[in-house]
Amino acid sequence: MSDKKNEDYAIRMPDAALRSPYGGEKDPFIPQRPARVASHSLASPISKIENSPVISVLAYCLSSISMTVVNKYVVSGSEWNLNFFYLAVQSIVCIVTIEVCKQLGLIKNLAPFDVNKGKRWFPVSLLLVGMIYTSTKSLQYLSVPVYTIFKNLTTIVIAYGEVLWFGGSVTPLALLSFGLMVLSSVVAAWADTRSASQTAEAAAALATLNAGYAWMGLNVFCTASYILSMRKVIKSMNFKDWDSMFYNNFLTIPVLIACSLIAEDWSSQNLSKNFPPDSRNALLIGMIYSGMAAIFISYCSAWCIRVTSSTTYSMVGALNKLPVAVSGLIFFSAPVTVGSVSAILLGFISGIVFTWAKVRQSQVAKNSLPTTQPTMSASSQSTRDAANS
Repeated sequence: MSDKKNEDYAIRMPDAALRSPYGGEKDPFIPQRPARVASHSLASPISKIENSPVISVLAYCLSSISMTVVNKYVVSGSEWNLNFFYLAVQSIVCIVTIEVCKQLGLIKNLAPFDVNKGKRWFPVSLLLVGMIYTSTKSLQYLSVPVYTIFKNLTTIVIAYGEVLWFGGSVTPLALLSFGLMVLSSVVAAWADTRSASQTAEAAAALATLNAGYAWMGLNVFCTASYILSMRKVIKSMNFKDWDSMFYNNFLTIPVLIACSLIAEDWSSQNLSKNFPPDSRNALLIGMIYSGMAAIFISYCSAWCIRVTSSTTYSMVGALNKLPVAVSGLIFFSAPVTVGSVSAILLGFISGIVFTWAKVRQSQVAKNSLPTTQPTMSASSQSTRDAANS
């Protein structure tokens, strides 16, 4: 699920494959590079598109940006309070789409649901519910640029979690990127609160921001807990790529529906407030699209890896933070100030520095160790991207 469902490259990880949706599992998801065939076949328009690095990168970026923008649009209504219901719809749409693709033969490596595997994976799915719920709540109260910047803090928690749980290490270059991430978050918060304090309803605006920061803090730790726990469990599950996405969404559906029925107001009056007649159709379309977007992101991630390289994909993931943040300025009229622009640029630079640090660390490990470390599968990486988008 999106992660937000959440959400960049095949990176070498210590110990085991991570994110699953986040190796040997990579092969069923990423088609093998096409064998050499007659030149007239390669020259066909479809073949050119399928093997175009530029188009694959654009497709990945657009799917990631659209996911964040649509999520923000759905939850940004002044009366919106049905987050659990929204997430349940996302999961249901994702499951239905996967099943339809399986019936059409587009997905060929999805195994039938295994009850024992479902029981073992269920605790991870509960952590996923915490991650995606706090993500939508923080996005509800914060602007897209601030949300995107603060999501970088998740990287720091995950990095030190890997040090504690898996014996990972943090390089000086990674430490520099962490410092830039923290600085960008401080600048973003300062610019946001300063802008809010100058509005006519300063007290209400500041209260909204404080709520957003609280949910964002919870989301950082929920996201890190989900990814680290999944990495610990997935080694023994023998999941293929689509299995991870299927189990994640399928197991969260009953939890999300139960939470919605218990915690949310299902009165006709509240439903009318959440789905006003003038925007009802657009909201429903957005909810359906957001469920399908998780699959789009996974497919585009695999496509991008296949026709480019892991290094290119990692840099695309870092560079993609900038257009995601800018989309908030364009579509939701987020305040454009020196502070907000500076924070976006600092967050953008910190992402590039961190990605370069991980690439260098991977190259050093590859050259210094006689054994290779398991590779993160494409769908696993795309799930982490969704989480961090």
